[in-house]
Amino acid sequence: MAIQSTITLNNGTVIPQVGLGVFQTPDGDVTVNAVRTALEAGYRHIDTAMIYRNEASVGEGVRRSGVPREDIFVTTKLWNDDIRAHRAKDAFQESLDRLGMDYVDLYLIHWPADGWQQAWDDMQEIYASGRAKAIGVSNFHEHHLDELLRNSDVTPAADQVESSPQFPNQPLIDTLHAKGIAAEAWSPLGGTGGSLLAAPALAEIGARYDKSPAQVVIRWHIQRGVVVLPKSTHAERIRQNLDVFDFTLSAADMAAVDALATGKRNGSDPDDFSF
Repeated sequence: MAIQSTITLNNGTVIPQVGLGVFQTPDGDVTVNAVRTALEAGYRHIDTAMIYRNEASVGEGVRRSGVPREDIFVTTKLWNDDIRAHRAKDAFQESLDRLGMDYVDLYLIHWPADGWQQAWDDMQEIYASGRAKAIGVSNFHEHHLDELLRNSDVTPAADQVESSPQFPNQPLIDTLHAKGIAAEAWSPLGGTGGSLLAAPALAEIGARYDKSPAQVVIRWHIQRGVVVLPKSTHAERIRQNLDVFDFTLSAADMAAVDALATGKRNGSDPDDFSF
């Protein structure tokens, strides 16, 4: 099994740097099998959310894997409708019930929807109860974080944001690191239907290390100090996405991947979303 890198969050909780993302992975056997395959391959980090509608299958995959719950880092997220309705505590308990777990390792505000300030207060109570080992945010810009930190003495453990070679989001990631907040990347491989992995530069770099373009990109994230959440339902690709700890990209390689930046997001801007 690969020796994995981890990041220690600002409250001492340790998060494996590569996790399986299950966004758009359908509920039922597809998700159960993806989670089980990942855990059997050595993953110890699964990232889901209420709105992915697959928390129950994630929990089932964890149980079927035979890996002890305490060895697995599980993240889920508070959805926007529940933020707006000020029902963070109830929504959290519903997530636990679907997962079939009595705690999660990280609970995130999914987007800065109206009411997120109240949600952050509620999440601090959840954290104090021990049912979430760490709490954080997702899709928060620097100005959202500044507002949060002005009104709270609890610094989020993590901010999960869009980041890929096409949209590195590097200024925000640098800001997060300066504030002691872990940066997590969603759509780390450029997003569903994207063309990133067809970039010739990635094939060239990969050929030198006998690695795929996806493995090169995941390694690039790791070397930026980012937690990376590649999504796949294919057993072989799930295994490949973790096989990234036996090579190191050179400074020139890193610069070549950096050069793929387009400045264009794949997803919504957290200052302008309609869901």
